[in-house]
Parts: sequence; structure tokens; C-alpha cells
Amino acid sequence: MLRVIRTFLALIAFLAITMLFLDFTGTAASDWGWLVRYQVIPALLSANLVAIVVLAALTFIFGRVYCSVLCPLGVMQDIIARISIWLRPRRRRRIGVYGWKPAHSRIRYGVLIAFVVLLALGLLNLLASSIAALIEPYSAYGRIATGLIKPVYVAANNALAAHDAETGSYTFYFVTNVIAPAITAVGGITLLVTGIFAVLTGRGYCNTICPVGTLLGFISKYALFRPTIDLAKCNNCGSCGRHCKAQCINTKAHEIDYSRCVACMDCIGHCTQGALKYRLAYGPGAREIASHVQPARLAPKPKPAPAPKTEAPKAENAQAPTAADPSRRSFLTIVGLATGAAIATAADAATEKVTDGGLTALKKRGLPVRETRITPPGSVSHAHLAQHCVACQLCVQACPGGVIRTSTDADTFMQPYVEYSTDSYCRPECTVCSNICPAGAFHPLDEAAKSSTKIGTAVVDRDICLAANGQPCGNCARRCPAGAIEMVPMSEAEDEKRFIPMVNAQACIGCGICEAHCPVGTVASMDANVPAIHVEGLSVQRTI
Repeated sequence: MLRVIRTFLALIAFLAITMLFLDFTGTAASDWGWLVRYQVIPALLSANLVAIVVLAALTFIFGRVYCSVLCPLGVMQDIIARISIWLRPRRRRRIGVYGWKPAHSRIRYGVLIAFVVLLALGLLNLLASSIAALIEPYSAYGRIATGLIKPVYVAANNALAAHDAETGSYTFYFVTNVIAPAITAVGGITLLVTGIFAVLTGRGYCNTICPVGTLLGFISKYALFRPTIDLAKCNNCGSCGRHCKAQCINTKAHEIDYSRCVACMDCIGHCTQGALKYRLAYGPGAREIASHVQPARLAPKPKPAPAPKTEAPKAENAQAPTAADPSRRSFLTIVGLATGAAIATAADAATEKVTDGGLTALKKRGLPVRETRITPPGSVSHAHLAQHCVACQLCVQACPGGVIRTSTDADTFMQPYVEYSTDSYCRPECTVCSNICPAGAFHPLDEAAKSSTKIGTAVVDRDICLAANGQPCGNCARRCPAGAIEMVPMSEAEDEKRFIPMVNAQACIGCGICEAHCPVGTVASMDANVPAIHVEGLSVQRTI
């Protein structure tokens, strides 16, 4: 039952974390967004003492259950490994596909040291944090879910929305999904590498490359509860070693490397003799049932001696005790959920407007060139974001306005930034991104703090502004929620009766509503291809 319980909890956690990256309604983030705060590296970067203590205590008591239950990349590897096993011949599945391998200690510790050095360099406002995030398990899975799974999920939703539109139903609605090709590429490479490891070595990636696995291995060596081998019952069949996906059971020496054991309970589930038990490793009785057994202990072998005394006919008559249960590999068929929604080749939901509802021909507007990039509210500063961001893409997917994008620039690769368009801006009352980040890259904001956090300042380009060129507009002034834009008359030297937008830099919070509603750049007859007002970011955010 331990194996079944572990599998059930792992699937629940895996699906819950996956939905955080897929859900575009905000339900997942509000209901169980706290779950990602119990990921090891984000907890360390955000100095989340509660999560750090809980994870350390779980590992010290039960072993590396985090790797088998809470880590989404680890559970994904289990799913891939299980599918690969199902595709093998039945006899091979029954025997087991793995075997003991010595630990690659130099690689493990070398990768961990390099990872820590990169995180330390990230504190100096270098790109090192983004490089370290390439092998951090939670962030790696976030990019897989964002770049590979979500496009299929959104396509399935849009296919249902298209069907509903034909029938007059409004159960589903179209969703636009903007994903940087670089994230899809990085997610695809990560899936390929971890998938190959999972097929060939089970948890080889976790016990060789993953810094979290190595870090938790220092604690799990001394776990209170762990799988132990009872030599009195063991018949040296080697089944436990062949079914150990961590490849950490040396069946010949009767030893288990607990720094690599991920507490998956597969070995216990496949032991037909009851020689493996998950039990307290210290205290009375622990000496008789030990996993780290001295080779000299194997010499006496008291049990095999009476074996010849058992009569041959007597063994034939006693067939009931030797009946083996061949159906001990089920309960994971729920993995079919991982196939997601139906592979729907949905019609593209992003249908381009060609008119404004009347006779004005429209065009797709370009993006303004910003001298200073805009970062999400609560990120404090460019330096703070670079030091704490693990590039998991959770804020990008959780943003209801779709204004948070993924950077592909060399100095901010995979980090979030803000980009406004004709239909998206940062709503002053929205606090989703600032409250969902598990790594401390954003400081949590409530609605009052969010509406007074300045992330940029609007700038007017008079050369292309409609109002400055004699046409009535004022769209930006009417829309500004902070009242930071006012239409004022031009000076007499310029023109006596033209009103142009004037930005109060002290009141502007950089929400981008003015930029999103500026009509300049959207009309086909205009030469301008960008809005006449755009927001310039701040290197350090402040409260107004």
C-alpha cells in the first residue's frame, strides 16, 4: 500500500502543479498556488523558512519523498519510465529493467558546486541565475509545461470554443497564448534530455545532474524511516535491484545507497519474500534488519542449510505458498491523464481585425522601442529580479492580462518583462503575479499597494500624436486610471488651439492603459506603426 499511496499523492501533486501552468482562468493560482512555494530552490531563494524546515524535516524522517511526490520533473520522469516499461516485452517487465549502478559522485558534487556558484554570481546581478535555472527541476518542468503542454491545452480549448460558437453556446471562449519560441525550444530540449535519462536509467537524471537530488541526498543518508533488507527472509533473487529506478540497491552486497534512494517503494512492492520493509532504521531491532550489512554476515547463511532436507514430493504438494502474484504493476493507468485533452488541431483563435466595425481599415501595430524595460510590479528592481528569478514562467502563465512576456535577450534570458499591446495592459487592481512567485522575485502586493507601485512612466511622441497634429483625440487622458494624463493647450509658438496630452510623471504608475488605447499605429492609412504614447520602465520601482 505504501507504493500505491505514494503514487496517488504524486499524481495529485503533479496534476495540481501542471494546472498552475495551464489554467488561464485564475482558479488554480487562487486555490492551490501555495503548492509551488514548497519547491526546494524557490524556497531557498525566497528565504521561506517554513517551507525549508518542512522539506528538510520530511527528508530527514521519510527520505527523499520530495523527489517522488512533490517534484513535478521527478514525477514526469516516473511517468515516462513507466510508459517505456509498458512498451517492453511482458517477461522483461516482470523481471525488471534496471540494475545497480555505482554513484557518479564526482559528477553529482561537481554539478551541485557549479549550481551554487552560479546562484552566488546571480546575486551580483549577472545572468548566472538563468543558467542555473536550466537544471533546477521545478523551473525545468515549468518551461516544459509552458512551452510544450500549454499550446496543446489552449488549442483544445479553442477548438471547443469554435464548436460552441457554431452552436450558440458560450461555455468555452477563445484564448490567445503568446509563448516565446526560445521557451518552447528550451522546454523541448529539457524534455528530450530528461526523457532519455528516464527511459535508460530511471532516475539517473535526478541522481547525477539534478542539484536538488544531490542536496537532499545529504539528509536522506540519515533518514529515520527507510527501506531495509531482512537477511533472514532474503533469497537473493535480485528482484528489488532490477525494479529500483534509482539503481541504488546493490543486491550482491545487500546494501542500499540512501543518498540516491527516492523512497518510491517500488522495491518493496516487488519483493515476494517480504524481505524489504520501510521501517525505522534506528532503535531496537534495527541491527537484525539492516541494509548496510557487513560481507561477513553473509557467510553463515543459516537458512540455505536446511533447504536440502525438504522433500521433493513435499515441495510439489505445497504449491499454494509458492504461487506468485503476477499482477503487481498496476495502479498507474491514471497516467493516461498526461495525454491531456484530445489532440485538437484547432482553428487559430487569433483572428486579425481588418476594420474597426465601420469602414476604417486597420493594421497590426508594432511594439515601441523602450530604452528601459518594464518589469512586473513587485519585482523591486532589475537587480532584484535577476537575483531571485528561476525562470519558471509561472508569472507569465498566471498573468490574466497577458502582459508579462519572456525575455530572449542575452542579458535577461528567460526572465519576465512587461509588454503592452492594443488589447492588453496591467490592471491596477490585479495582484496575481506578485503573489504567486515562489522564489521571492516579486514582493507580495495587495490592491492598494499595487495601484500605488510605479513601474514606469508614459512618454508622448508629439510627431505622431493625433492631438498634436490637429485631430481631436484625448483617448489616453480619458482612460488613465491615475489621472496622470491631462489635455493641455499647446504653447502659442506652436499652435494656439490644439490640446495635447501632458503626463504627470509623479502620478503615472506605468500601467500601460494609455498605450493600449492609443489609436495611432492601428489605422492602415497612417504611416506610424507604433503608438504615440508608450511607457518607459524603471530600473528601480517605487511607491507613489
